Amino acid sequence: MLECSSGPQRAGVRITHPFIESPVLTVMANDDTHSEDDAPDAPLHAQSETDEDGEERRTPFSDEELEHFRELILQRRREAKSEIEQMRKQVEQAKEQSDDNTAYGIHMADAGTDAMEREKLHLMIARQQKYIGYLNRALERIDNKTYGICRVTGEPIAKERLEAVPHTEISIEAKRKENANG
Repeated sequence: MLECSSGPQRAGVRITHPFIESPVLTVMANDDTHSEDDAPDAPLHAQSETDEDGEERRTPFSDEELEHFRELILQRRREAKSEIEQMRKQVEQAKEQSDDNTAYGIHMADAGTDAMEREKLHLMIARQQKYIGYLNRALERIDNKTYGICRVTGEPIAKERLEAVPHTEISIEAKRKENANG
């Protein structure tokens, strides 16, 4: 949800998420005129900074660390694309094989098994494509200098967690709460 407000005292934009109580992003003009009730303070370590290029920087990681994560994500994306290509070849081979069989040469149960295997491959392809989407969004966060900040708590995500799951948007604590709440 996007809320815009303006007036003689302040002008700003507040972006909220339907499942998160506090604003996801608040941008205010004339920061010195708004009260403390207008927007929550971000933790000191997640405060926006400006890097040497004049871009906003919220990530807790240095440019070298971000480049390391970029390479890790790009490697995982290449692997996922390769797996998709292999699965597409398997689908094509299965399709060709089923076209070669005549109605008398294959049992109905075998045909059902073949169809189920093709469906499973299609689901796995869709899952990998979704994973690639997550990886692409992580690359965008690296470019925006917001990589490594939990979207739920606003706290930095542990480097170890990002090494294991580089596309994650939430910290391990937020994930545990999410799983506990079901």
